[in-house]
Amino acid sequence: MNVKSRMRIGAGIGAVALGLGALAAPAAYADPTPVTDLRQLAGGGSDTTQDVVNGLGEVVTNANGKIVASWNATGSSTITTKSTAACTNIARPNGSSAGIDALRAAVDNTTGCFDFARSSRGPVDTSTTDLTWIKYAKDAVTWGKPSTSGLRDNLTTAELKSIYECNTTSLDGVALTPILPQANSGTRQFFLQSINVTTPGSCVQQGVQENDGTVLDSAGDIVPFSVAQYIAQENLVVEPRLGDAVLGSINGVAPRTGGALNVSFPLARDVYNVVPTSKLTDATVSQTFVGSGSKVCAAEDVITTYGFGSLETECGAQAFQAER
Repeated sequence: MNVKSRMRIGAGIGAVALGLGALAAPAAYADPTPVTDLRQLAGGGSDTTQDVVNGLGEVVTNANGKIVASWNATGSSTITTKSTAACTNIARPNGSSAGIDALRAAVDNTTGCFDFARSSRGPVDTSTTDLTWIKYAKDAVTWGKPSTSGLRDNLTTAELKSIYECNTTSLDGVALTPILPQANSGTRQFFLQSINVTTPGSCVQQGVQENDGTVLDSAGDIVPFSVAQYIAQENLVVEPRLGDAVLGSINGVAPRTGGALNVSFPLARDVYNVVPTSKLTDATVSQTFVGSGSKVCAAEDVITTYGFGSLETECGAQAFQAER
């Protein structure tokens, strides 16, 4: 089945799941409600971390009210992040790279439309130190398959590399269809880097929305998946879009222990909020994101509720400075 068909099916099944989830799940937060609630710091980007940052946006406050306005990766094609004309009906950033690029544009063009970007990846361009990556939680990436698949439950990183380079096209008698998220996905970049794939093979189907198990509709389908997102969806902390997906192990290590994230998983990663380096001394930015005593790090219970692991004293550390 081609990517366009997968995306149509995923959207349809996801809409059904959303309808059911609305009845069964606790309240989940999306774009600021109402959308005119612009708040003090606007951000967008990563699909993986959109829900936890939305949750943080409901509890992180100062004397002026809620601080963080976090815009989902998907939804309306345009959003309004500030009350100025330049920030009205601008393109919604979908994915870590899109969020970082939108933040860079806001800095370079002095529009102020974005104050931070959600990112599940580290830097890819260190030619400047214009942006700073601030870590606040632990995640991991593994691979998912349909629960009815005859494919084994464990794959090595070497096997995943061979699958995503299309050198292995069948395993355990199952014809494989490796799938990748859309190009701006931080999960896509981290996964490919972790399995040492520079250029995916021609058999790889690309362009799906990340962390959406409904794209798995054939026995040999496999796709990268954030473990934290899987946990949050499975626990109905957020609207589920798991479909029939189950998580596989890598190198004999399970991605979860006791239902929680396994922070020792081979493909463990930090996740970040990215801010302009020039704004690190801004009181609102600093108090919200920087250091283990920041408002975000003080809300550790929210972070773990959304399936992520605690960084403890490392929360709020400035991990990188880069261009994008």
